[in-house]
Amino acid sequence: MRRRDFIRLAAGAAIAAPYRAAAQSNTKVYRLATLSAGAAITADSFMGKMLTTGLAEHGYRLGQNLEMTPYAANAQLGRLPQLANDIAASKADAVVLTGWPPANAMKATGVPTVVAVGAGDPVATGLVASLARPGGNITGISDNATTLSIKRLGLLKQAVPVMSKVAMLWNKEDLGMTLRYQSSAAAAKALGTSVLPLGVAEPNDFGDAFTTMDREKPDAILMVADSLTVLNRKRVYDYAAAQRLPAFYEYDFFVRDGGLMSYGADFKESFERAASLVDRIFKGAKPADLPFEEPTRYLFVVNLKTAKSMGLDLPPTVLALADEVIE
Repeated sequence: MRRRDFIRLAAGAAIAAPYRAAAQSNTKVYRLATLSAGAAITADSFMGKMLTTGLAEHGYRLGQNLEMTPYAANAQLGRLPQLANDIAASKADAVVLTGWPPANAMKATGVPTVVAVGAGDPVATGLVASLARPGGNITGISDNATTLSIKRLGLLKQAVPVMSKVAMLWNKEDLGMTLRYQSSAAAAKALGTSVLPLGVAEPNDFGDAFTTMDREKPDAILMVADSLTVLNRKRVYDYAAAQRLPAFYEYDFFVRDGGLMSYGADFKESFERAASLVDRIFKGAKPADLPFEEPTRYLFVVNLKTAKSMGLDLPPTVLALADEVIE
């Protein structure tokens, strides 16, 4: 290379270097909070991995242009208002959460909020004005509780044709889950099945629920998912197994964890779509203008190993309907 060309190249590099450095230093780091009424949604948790994978597809990567700070009430719902205020004080650009109680706590903060799963009908619970135009600081993924309840009870009835009474476990302190229980109870009655209502509000209430089932003998159990029932799920698995009671759950992770059957939204899709909403918020969109979305993929999952351990023979027609059978 001739000396003159070398000098020109070196000078160009010297001029360009500060611009590259400035561009890198000016890259915005987005601050995302997660909020759960139960265990924290961390980057290496079950839900956190799905969320960060979805965000990476939109160009957001932890340690580069994304920070994620988890906040969790660990089933102490009274902590949620303070946690919501802490998130607002942290100047988070957005928050992703699960469940109605955290969403209700975030409503007054003004922080852009995305519900990933589990908040029930946001209009019926007063979170938003309408699904099409939420009108506040909250958007996310919703579901049709009535349709899902009919489907779940129909599948349970096929699995247990003699079912005349179903015990329903739900957190009576969670408005979203109480409305879901009511939809499930209405669906059961439409199928000619009576309902044994077992509302719980704290871990000690599960013992009382089991005592009631010992006395009143249901033919099956349907558990509505929230932070309280999730944290106490293994007690329900153990009771159902000991009593040889078929139990139905709302999401597939219950079945992968030892439960018998579930039907519900595909968590992977829900978190992918939540990540897409976060991306739009990071780019300037307002939750007030982002319609609530419904899942498009629902999974019916059966744990055949659990069925066999209970001595339960599931009809072949039920197994044929399953999206996944865990052996």
